[in-house]
Amino acid sequence: MSEYVQVSTATETEEQAIALAGGAVQRRLAAGSQIAEVKSVFWHLGEYGTGVEWQILLKTTVERYPELEAYLLENHPWDNPEVCAVPILFGAERCKAWISDSVAGDQS
Repeated sequence: MSEYVQVSTATETEEQAIALAGGAVQRRLAAGSQIAEVKSVFWHLGEYGTGVEWQILLKTTVERYPELEAYLLENHPWDNPEVCAVPILFGAERCKAWISDSVAGDQS
């Protein structure tokens, strides 16, 4: 099993995405994040829809994932946000060390 995961979620606005990602990184739940505007196609409340969202990708360890998930669910502006994690199967050793070091810092 991988020691590292990439976690994704999305928000309605860029400002919401920056605030959510920034809080996760400042709390050392994630080493870093990328935010991008994306076009989404989805089912929501039984209806088909399309729209623009701001996708957030965060890198963390499997060990810190439960805390990151809890933070995202508690602080997300949506009632039922998508929060998914996929394993990072391969990665440069220096990148993986950066993730570990970043989330192992002061966890207060």
